[in-house]
Amino acid sequence: MIFMDCSPFRTKLYRSVHWFVISAWLLLIWPGTAKAQVSRARTNKAPRAIGVLEFLPGGKVNLIPVAIRIDGDFYDASAYKASPVPMALWSEVVYEGFRTGVSQGLFTVSGALQNQRTSEWIGEGTWQTNEQLAARAKKKTAPAEPRGLSDDEGPPVLRHSGPKQPQPQPTVPAKTPDQPSASAPAAQTPVPATSAPAPAPTPKPEPEDKAQPSLKRGKPAPKPEEPPETAVPAGSARAVPPKPQIDLVPAVSDVTPSDARSYAFEVKPDEFNQLRDKMLALAAEEIRARNRSLEGKSGPAASSGHTSRRKAADSLQPKLEDVLLRIFDLSSNNEPLLVLTAKSEMPAPLSDAGMPASVQYTLLLVEREDVNAEFHKILSNLTDSEHLAVSPRIELIDAVDADGDGRGELLFRRVSDAGSAFVIDRVIGDQLYTLFEGKLP
Repeated sequence: MIFMDCSPFRTKLYRSVHWFVISAWLLLIWPGTAKAQVSRARTNKAPRAIGVLEFLPGGKVNLIPVAIRIDGDFYDASAYKASPVPMALWSEVVYEGFRTGVSQGLFTVSGALQNQRTSEWIGEGTWQTNEQLAARAKKKTAPAEPRGLSDDEGPPVLRHSGPKQPQPQPTVPAKTPDQPSASAPAAQTPVPATSAPAPAPTPKPEPEDKAQPSLKRGKPAPKPEEPPETAVPAGSARAVPPKPQIDLVPAVSDVTPSDARSYAFEVKPDEFNQLRDKMLALAAEEIRARNRSLEGKSGPAASSGHTSRRKAADSLQPKLEDVLLRIFDLSSNNEPLLVLTAKSEMPAPLSDAGMPASVQYTLLLVEREDVNAEFHKILSNLTDSEHLAVSPRIELIDAVDADGDGRGELLFRRVSDAGSAFVIDRVIGDQLYTLFEGKLP
């Protein structure tokens, strides 16, 4: 009976001790856990700026600010804390350039310029590749070696001065019949008294001082005549040199280091050709579908007389030019993300009577291949130069880690008649989720 009366208290005692042990254990590990959470929160709050390096044909490099991430939210980098210069273009800010996730070098901002008409900002500075930075660091850390220390000339040798070498005697030229001997005096010819005195020697002109400024007078010397321009036959076109391309490379500025990795999906040449053929077939179908939709807008009255033309357009195989296929691995899930860009010239739709006979389309197609080798369309952008105001052209810049989590996002540029703006999209499944979208002018 005594045992039965005391058992409830013993159970309560054990429970109290149990909770006491758990509380003590939590108190012991809480400082470390709280410290880790605070450290992670501070890391997330660090600003992370994303820009685009613009490599001009002459070798100059500029920085275009895109977005800046503060406390998990993205803001326009060209306007954030612009007082008057934006925070992303403050002097001595360092950006690291990446190509598909691989570091290329560092860009240090030294100044900022603003276009008064469009209010766009551009950063000026110096660009150094990783090879240049490594060579500079090696040069600084290499110890100074005394001159001649590494030269191996063998044991020292004493050299005594020998007898003086005889000086060579000057050679006397041989006497000729017309030249008098050097030892005999030359015969003097009498000079008549009535002869005029010899003229005084003309003094040599002093050398011209190039550093001294001088004024040139008179008419300038005539320029040499240029050869006449070769006549070009009528109807023949001159060879126009190609317009120099501007290379755009993503850049990131962040004080917190991140584990950068390559976002390129490695495939064998045969596999690449197979994927390319599939993407070209999908691209041709996108162009034909666009033509069908535009032809349908012309109305039944107009389309009734052009049935044969529509059938010919459906059976026509578009000719793709400037084809570029890039394959990414953004999330390390072994599912390649394929991005194809191309140009194609197709007949103009009937609905646009004022357009030329043919129109050049620009296509951007984004597809995802799953584990079953099936393609899923994520984005299709087909535009032409005549409708940029209605449908802006989308260009792929590259893949970049916008938020520092190790996964890659796609950096696009939208181009319209008024200007351009950058967009950062994350791929989740078969959809694009916009993290940042700049405003078109």
